[in-house]
Amino acid sequence: MVVAESSSGAFCSKEMISFGLQVLRGRWFMFFASMLVLSVSGATYMFGLYSTDVKTALGYDQTTLNLLSFFKDLGGNVGIIAGLVNEVTGTWVVLLIGSVMNFFGYFMIWLAVTGRTSKPRVWQMCLYICVGANSQTFANTGAVVSCVKNFPSSRGSVLGLLKGLVGLSGAIITQLYGAFYGNDSKALILLIAWLPAAVSIVFLPIVRLIKVVRQPDQLRVFYNLLYITLGLAGFLMALIITQHKMKFSRISFIGSASVVIMLLLLPIVVVVIEEFKLWKTKIKAVNEPIQLKVVAENPAPAELVPAATPEIQQKHNSCFLTVFKPPVRGEDYTILQALFSIDMLILFIATICGVGGTLTAIDNLGQIGNSLGYPTDSISTFISLVSIWNYLGRVTSGFSSEVLLNKYKFPRPLMLTLVLLLSCVGHLLIAFGVPNSLYFSSVIIGFCFGAQWPLIFAIISELFGLKYYATLIQFGGAASPLGAYILNVKVAGNLYDAEALKQLKALGKYREEGKDLTCVGVECYKLAFIIIAAAALFGSLVSFILVMRTRKFYQSDIYKKFREEAEAAEADFARGTVDADSTSSSRAAQASEADMDSKK
Repeated sequence: MVVAESSSGAFCSKEMISFGLQVLRGRWFMFFASMLVLSVSGATYMFGLYSTDVKTALGYDQTTLNLLSFFKDLGGNVGIIAGLVNEVTGTWVVLLIGSVMNFFGYFMIWLAVTGRTSKPRVWQMCLYICVGANSQTFANTGAVVSCVKNFPSSRGSVLGLLKGLVGLSGAIITQLYGAFYGNDSKALILLIAWLPAAVSIVFLPIVRLIKVVRQPDQLRVFYNLLYITLGLAGFLMALIITQHKMKFSRISFIGSASVVIMLLLLPIVVVVIEEFKLWKTKIKAVNEPIQLKVVAENPAPAELVPAATPEIQQKHNSCFLTVFKPPVRGEDYTILQALFSIDMLILFIATICGVGGTLTAIDNLGQIGNSLGYPTDSISTFISLVSIWNYLGRVTSGFSSEVLLNKYKFPRPLMLTLVLLLSCVGHLLIAFGVPNSLYFSSVIIGFCFGAQWPLIFAIISELFGLKYYATLIQFGGAASPLGAYILNVKVAGNLYDAEALKQLKALGKYREEGKDLTCVGVECYKLAFIIIAAAALFGSLVSFILVMRTRKFYQSDIYKKFREEAEAAEADFARGTVDADSTSSSRAAQASEADMDSKK
């Protein structure tokens, strides 16, 4: 009896270890790790919370502050280096580089703002914030690209969830900052220096490419994860409203941050449940008798396998000869083929106008609130609202575009066009300074800014393929800082300073050296946001051209390629040419499908 109990206990222990290893190695835990990495990687969207500290501590005018904001956007969106590194190394290298850059950049800014180092020159501050913000592209590349390749047939849902958490990270970090540091606003810079770096390092071995195994009803799992993140967003929204109406103590912040952390970790329940289902079907498949087929290993006749001629090999190997001869839409483009395509040019222009305009509004939200006479706590509320609606825009565009595409062949570029039109409303509300309208405009701007990213990234993956996806999305994102430089630095910054100098002269005063320029009234941003609204309207018209160019492509079965690959994997299984892990996984998937069919 003792021996039996001992062996039974050992067997249970082995099963637990086997199940635990499957959870840690599985695609769902990898996706959960990616969610956590990205939920603290959106420090670039929090510039409005600490920009005033930077401005006053270093004596910058608005043009200089907007120049700093431009380099933040440049670093946060130009991730070509991250994409190229991802092409030639493992995902863990990308995440590790991003962690080091994140800590260095923001830690140096914190030292400068707190006076622990001598006042840096403007170019040094631009370098620090560019390096710190550029770390976000490494986290995005490592997590997003790996997840899209691991779940290729659900890329809209994947992008919506992951990019949504990036947008929500501003509100998440704000709550954690209140618990860690209280009301010390400069300490926020220190928090965004060490927290994202620490989370990325923890999950270095987890976030990686995993062999795709066909799994039925995986969209249901994404919806379960979506419901949890919606609950997190709702809780954060309630916190923001409560904190706006009453003063939170340090204990209150600690309590609210504890709930936020619990909701962030709650998806692990979904992961364990799904992996347990797969584990049970895997054990069942392994224990079932396997019917083997004997297949003669006769090689195919030589004449059936055409040898590649030198001319074909030259065309295949030389990317320069095929730059202007791209494959059909949906196949894997080379990097040069995608960059020189008209479709990418259209997306680039639309991103300059759309993302550049909404990013200008987000970066200037603190100064807009001050110029219109809103109290400080209201300005903090606006920034948090942008973060919440940034998240909602991302998950809404990601999931809804996936559903509309699958059911009604509704093209993603058309949804991008509609989002750009909606953003015009938010810009015009800011331009004309309608009383109390900044609440509504921050919601619209946040939603539209967030909604554009999953659409742009999904469109790139669908039109140009996944082979060089890590690099191509970085070129798509590079349009954002260019738009921000034109609309933020050259338009909004210069017009703001010009109006501020005009107000000083009207009072018979002159600007003192080292003092920041402050503008008051609707006129500070009126002309700038009229121009930005016009740019967004132009972007929507350009985007509609892409709708017309790709309408036949989106009416076709764009995911047929991935289904054929799944059928080929099943054929390999039937011939007994796959390895044991793939066999058990395939059989587990087939068993899951059989169970679903019986339930139906």
